[in-house]
Amino acid sequence: MSKGKTTLAIELPLPAEGSAVTKQERAYLAIREAILQGLLHADDRLPSTRVLAQRWGIARGTLESVFERLQLEGYILRQVGSGSRVSAMIPDSYLKAVSGTRPPMPAPKTSTRRESNSTRPTAENRAQVGVPFVARLANPLLIAPTEWAAHLQRAMAAITPEQMCSTETEGAWVLREQVARYLRNHRGIDCQAEHVLITNGIRHGIDLVARCVLKAGDQVCVEDPGYPAVHRTFAQAGASLRYAPIDEQGIDLRALPNMVNCRLAYVTPAHQSPLGVIMSATRRLELLDWAQRHDAWIIEDDYDSEFNYHSAPLPALKSIDSMQRVVYCGSFNQALFSNLRLGYLLAPPPLHNQILALWHTVGRSVGVSEQLGLAAFMRSPAFLRHLRRARQEYQTLRDIVLDTLHTHAPGRYRISGEHAGFHLILWLTAEQDEDLLIKAAKQVGLQLQPLRQSCHQIQLKPALILGFAALTRAQAKSAAIKLAQLLNTPRPSSPGCAADAG
Repeated sequence: MSKGKTTLAIELPLPAEGSAVTKQERAYLAIREAILQGLLHADDRLPSTRVLAQRWGIARGTLESVFERLQLEGYILRQVGSGSRVSAMIPDSYLKAVSGTRPPMPAPKTSTRRESNSTRPTAENRAQVGVPFVARLANPLLIAPTEWAAHLQRAMAAITPEQMCSTETEGAWVLREQVARYLRNHRGIDCQAEHVLITNGIRHGIDLVARCVLKAGDQVCVEDPGYPAVHRTFAQAGASLRYAPIDEQGIDLRALPNMVNCRLAYVTPAHQSPLGVIMSATRRLELLDWAQRHDAWIIEDDYDSEFNYHSAPLPALKSIDSMQRVVYCGSFNQALFSNLRLGYLLAPPPLHNQILALWHTVGRSVGVSEQLGLAAFMRSPAFLRHLRRARQEYQTLRDIVLDTLHTHAPGRYRISGEHAGFHLILWLTAEQDEDLLIKAAKQVGLQLQPLRQSCHQIQLKPALILGFAALTRAQAKSAAIKLAQLLNTPRPSSPGCAADAG
């Protein structure tokens, strides 16, 4: 295959209907897997959407959506006049690992007895619903208490004596079945119920992994800027933190020399916390390659992947983890409400068994009633209906903030990271003083979080993390007008992002 010429992609078969629900998903998988398996190489030119539409019998508009998604994820690059080319660089060791048919994920050596009757917000944040612009907080008004209570009541009415006193340590089987089904259908992860562990949330899962993997003096690679609460978890485990900078493609391991002694890397690839960057396909594969070569682990924190406003939620890093190096952590605390305290963890089998043994030792703290109620909620149409409703409402709130700022303070800021999640980044101009702006905002009822609080070694320009999800539409409008008025007030110049987050 010669570089720069149209490839034989038009000969690629579409996956069978059973492997993907829609033609759009099948076309996406056909091109993505061809890249990951080395059939298409970096700089190879793809056929046009018109040619592929004729070959596969798919509407051209559908293929345009597929190509846009592949570009968003970093697999291809589209340029007017020169077509679409493969941009992802696939490490040789990854290609060797995926040569032939990718084996299914093996089951951990744990009990799989079926039972009968088959993240982030702090206590302070939970009291701040409706306060602009608190970040990373779900809107509890979007889930009807009566609907949630009805599922809890039905689940408890059918509970058996066995479930009341002897639920498996891994979590209620019925909930693990629903989580595994959700991950297969919506996150692209090939898993079964026996692979899932139920936790109190993402940070709880990360703490379990840290206790099993790390010993004093071990190195952990974390994102910079990143999520300080998780960084503290690793530090309390005795680890030495290595701060990898974030650029437009995500985490950059090449900026950190001497990574051979690093035991663990923690990443937020779908919507980097806090910058909102999507980790490119090349960086994802480089990260997997690094973990394989150095016998290291990767923790994937998938904290808000349900809420992507430009396309379907992006596939998880775990979905291409042919080398079994990724520990996947997710939570319902942002998908539903923050005080639910229910999450899940998916680890490669050897590590799964270590985590489960520790879980047995420290004791469980996830109540069976909440687990059975959530399983009933997920089994019904209510769960996906809620996600659709929440996604639409959060997008509306985001648009209100963006449109209002654009109307009332044009040219006074720059926005990034707005394509997904509960927050966006507002970059200040050189004329504005960040500290004075935050102080003035507090006086009019706005809580602004400076990006510098998430920085450690990286130097960034002054910026604010604006959360919008936990507001009403009226609050979002009013708060954005207040912020626009503050942005319009000229301020003296100030230094950039602090070198130490404190």
